[in-house]
Parts: sequence; structure tokens; C-alpha cells
Amino acid sequence: MTSPLPQRHPCPPGACDCGRERLADGPERRILWLTREEEKRLVERLENLRDLEDLQRLQSRLYEQLGIRVHIAPGFNEVRTMRGIVIELEAQLGLCRKTRQAIPAAIRRGLERNPQVAFRLLDAHDLLRDA
Repeated sequence: MTSPLPQRHPCPPGACDCGRERLADGPERRILWLTREEEKRLVERLENLRDLEDLQRLQSRLYEQLGIRVHIAPGFNEVRTMRGIVIELEAQLGLCRKTRQAIPAAIRRGLERNPQVAFRLLDAHDLLRDA
């Protein structure tokens, strides 16, 4: 007999706009597998990026396992700090408000800790080709 996968506890009423109650049974419910403990592990992993390939691998794993699409690109203006890099999560039912804030913040901290990853990201978008 297999036990069901643990699911995230619902947010208090009125505290979140995740739309958890509108999720239908099916593949979109996989976002509920991201428990608070797993979210802490994810944030820690995102803060300790090794290189650009590691970041891209984490992006693909987030989509494969939880359906979370993360887009990371240089902003429209000059990129002078890590705030100039735009990190967006696609809108998704069941994705908690706090998680939507924690993932980009963790990626930004990871880029600040390892600026070589940010430089490679900028280079991948051809911003440093003439430097």
C-alpha cells in the first residue's frame, strides 16, 4: 500500500490569493507537493548556485516536477546590480503568494553570492559581447 504524497497545508482564509480551491484533480495539482519544508530546501538550493547550467537545470526541474515556469533575463534598462535582472514566475493556480516572492528572492541572493553566474547570464543574452 502506498501512502499519498504530502501536500502543502492551505493558507489561512484571506491571507493568500493562490486559488488552491479552484485546482482540479490532475497534473496542475502537483504544485501542492511543494510543502513548506520542501520550499525551504528549494530556497537553500537556489541560494547556492554553482554556475549558469545549475540555474538552468533548476529551472527545468521546477517546471518538470511542479509546473513552475521561471523566466530570468536582463531588464530593459542597464543592469548595474542584481535588481536589474528580471526574475518572473508565470501565474499559476495553487502557487502561494509567499512562494512567488521567495523563489525570485532566493535566485537573486544566489546571483549576488556568485556573480560569475550573473555574468554568464548576461553573456548568454549577448550583453557582454563587446566588453
